[in-house]
Parts: sequence; structure tokens; C-alpha cells
Amino acid sequence: MALAKHSTFRRSAGLVSLLLTALVALLTFLSASPASADEANMDEPFRVSGNVQNKGEPLEDVLITVTGPGGYEVEVETDAEGKWRVGVPEEEEYEVTLDESTLPDGVAVVEGSNVRTVEVGPAGRVSTNFFIGVGERNVTSFFDQFVERLATGLNFGLMLALASIGASLVFGTTRLSNFAHAEMVTFGAVMAYFLSVAIALPIYLAIPLAVLLSGVFGLAMDAGLWRPLRRKGLGTVQLMIVSIGLSLALRYIFQFFIGGGTVQLPGSNSPQIPLFGAVSLSVIDIVSMAISIVVIAAFAFWLLRTRIGKATRAISDNPSLAAASGIDVDRVVRIVWIIAAGLAGLAGVLYAYYRPGIKWDMGAQILLLVFAAITLGGLGTAFGALVGSLIVGTLVEISSLWIPADLKYVGALVLLILILLFRPQGILGRRERIG
Repeated sequence: MALAKHSTFRRSAGLVSLLLTALVALLTFLSASPASADEANMDEPFRVSGNVQNKGEPLEDVLITVTGPGGYEVEVETDAEGKWRVGVPEEEEYEVTLDESTLPDGVAVVEGSNVRTVEVGPAGRVSTNFFIGVGERNVTSFFDQFVERLATGLNFGLMLALASIGASLVFGTTRLSNFAHAEMVTFGAVMAYFLSVAIALPIYLAIPLAVLLSGVFGLAMDAGLWRPLRRKGLGTVQLMIVSIGLSLALRYIFQFFIGGGTVQLPGSNSPQIPLFGAVSLSVIDIVSMAISIVVIAAFAFWLLRTRIGKATRAISDNPSLAAASGIDVDRVVRIVWIIAAGLAGLAGVLYAYYRPGIKWDMGAQILLLVFAAITLGGLGTAFGALVGSLIVGTLVEISSLWIPADLKYVGALVLLILILLFRPQGILGRRERIG
């Protein structure tokens, strides 16, 4: 019976791996589509865009020049709809200049208004428009903006859930608040970059291999560090302090190998797919959401239906009782570390496409949101981490409609505080007696 269940689990894992590889292959194929005529330097990680209109009518073939730090300069012409878009390398200030000589005869701009200064912030993109003459501005309706932010927030929430579920599993079985989980996220992205760029493997092979290497990394950390410390009887506070030190050490190791800048995975400049109205999502966003849903569904099956998954839940509920019942706690914890690291590695790859770009401290940028999602959903509950992540990810994106993008993480943390005031155990957590 045990062999049959083990065989069923292996077949399920193989099916999930096949689906994941197929989805990644679709990402690669679609992301190779050529850019439209109004785009330039789209291999860069950040975006500056806009449009040019005269009395509400688009102006075509108007030359736009974007200049920035370090002598960066790129030129682009507006398309038939008056739109343009360029890629820029850094989150900095840029000067956008409209070449008046390329305007149609009889059309001119007010002196000095053909030059704009824009700043690319954490959102990674900024727009600036040149509206010439008295005309009606074509703006995106609030409803369309809300729906687009909702879709983007759902994508971010699903990606965040992959990282949060792994960290929640580790906490549930070991009671360790692992601050080095952020570097497990970064590790997956760095491995995908190394395999796809340095070794030049196809991206649809590099990503599954990066997830596999992340799982091996988790196994090595448990075998070489966490299990020996657990056997020595270290308390949760001491283990947490060790995880902070490990986090800092790994972070600067990543910086040593990839530098302090931002590097890109292949296919990061995928085309946009219009959905309805002014709402559109990139191919990468859509495929990322599909991958996240498939992996989360496979994880739910593993946790609820397999013997190891049931043992994991039993250890989370009561480790001593689980051990007394004959469950090999060390073996289950080892498997949990492998799965948690693999999920974190996949989250790192998807986050590298979402940002876009890989940076040495990218995992640390979302660590607070991971902990917020786990706490909001309920400590030690994997499904609580999923619910918390979806709430945090969606709120982070939607809140930027009302507050500056630099402060969008604040809204999620304020919501966390408010919910915990009324439900201290979290949304799906259980009330426990303290003292």
C-alpha cells in the first residue's frame, strides 16, 4: 500500500513538472515576439512611455529623446496612435525631449514645454504625455485602472504565496522564523540566471533546474546547519538570530557574484496582451499566474492527500504527539525544507520577471510582506499563508491608486495591524492559550 501511494505521488509530481515545463516553454515562445515600431531598448528593465496629441488627435512620427545618468540616451518615434515607449536601465530621473522640428506644419508647443523630467520609482515605469493645443485628454478610466491593478495584485499575491507557503511550512514544523528565507528566494532567481545566461541553457530548462537546485539548497541547509542546531537543543530565539546572520552572509555572497546592479533573465520584455478597454497584461504576467496556480494546486494535493503531507500537518499540530505516533519527524522536516526551498526558488524566478530583474537583495525586499502574509493568514498554516498573500499582494497594488507608489507597502501592513487587533490568531489560525 505504501509503495502504491509513493508511486501515485511520483506520478503526480511528474505531471506537475511536465505542466510547469510546458508553461515555461510557452513563456519563452511568446516572449520572443518582436517589439512594435514605437518601442526602443526594450531589453532594459524599466520603462518610460507616453503619447503625443494635438487637440485630441494623435501625432505620428514625432521624435522623442530620453536622456539619463551616465550619458544614457535613446530616441524613439511615435506610432500611428501617437504612443511611444522606451526601456531605461535604472530607477533614476530622466529627461524627455520632444523634437519640435518633427511636428507637422503649423503645430508648435509652448516655449519650454517640450522638455519634461520624470523619475522611475519602485513601480519600474513612468508615463509623460505631450498634449498640444486645446483638446480632450484621453485618460484611462478609474474602473480600468482598478481592474488592471487587481489583476497585477493577484499576480503578485500568487507569487508571494509561493514564498509564504514555504516559510509557513518551516515555521509550522520547526517553530523557526527563518529570516534566511529571503535569500532562498534570491537563490532561485540567481540559479536561473546562471543556467540561462552563463551556461546558455534554454530558459524552459533553466527554470525547472533552478527550482531543483533550490530544493537541494534547502536540504543542504537543513542537514548542515538546522538539524545539528535542533539536536543541540537551541531555542527558537537563538535559531532566529542564526537565521538573521545566515541571511546577511548569503546576501553579500550573492552581491559578490552578481554585483550590485540589476541583471535580467531572458524573455523579460514580453509583449502586452490587451484584455478589455485600456486593461492589458504581459505574456509573462499571464504565464506566471498560470504557473503559480498549478504549483499551488499540486502543493494542496500533496498536503491533503499524501501520507507525507498528512504527517506534516500532524507535526505542525503537535510534534511530540506525532513522534509518539511513530512519525519520523526528522525525515518529514527534511522533506519540508526541500519543498519550502523549491517553492521559494520558483517565487524568486517569477519575482525576477515581475520586478523585472535580479538583484542581490531582491528577496529581502519582500521578506516583510512574506511575514505579514503568514501572520495575517495564521501562523503555521499553509492555506492561511495563501490567503494572507493574496490579500497583501492585491492590497499593495490597488493602494497605489490613492497613495504614492513608494508607500504602497504601508497599506498592507496597516491592514495587518487592524485585523490582528480583532483576530490575533490570524484569518485561518487557531486561538491558543498564552501563559
